Amino acid sequence: MLHFIYIIAFTVLAVLAIANMFRNLMTLGIESQRSYSPANSMYGRSPYGASKQTVPHPELLDEFGNIVNEPLLIMRSITVEDAREKLDALYDASPGSSNVSSEPREEL
Repeated sequence: MLHFIYIIAFTVLAVLAIANMFRNLMTLGIESQRSYSPANSMYGRSPYGASKQTVPHPELLDEFGNIVNEPLLIMRSITVEDAREKLDALYDASPGSSNVSSEPREEL
């Protein structure tokens, strides 16, 4: 009898969790398609009547302050030797390493 009560309780909890998940997905879908105009928003209005200019995030700018137009998630490919040289330079420049290595490095 106790097992039956546990099965019913966990079934009810599972149904509530799945219903809540679907309700959240529907709300998220509706919210993502809603457009917010700056005229209706409190944050879009300037107290002096001037229009607010959006400033891009600093990571989206290059060293000259221009907006980067290339995809940001693409890694540039380098050779294994170039990567090894860069890692060796970082290791040699680190504060805990000495310039003269007491152990010879093993080449692969």
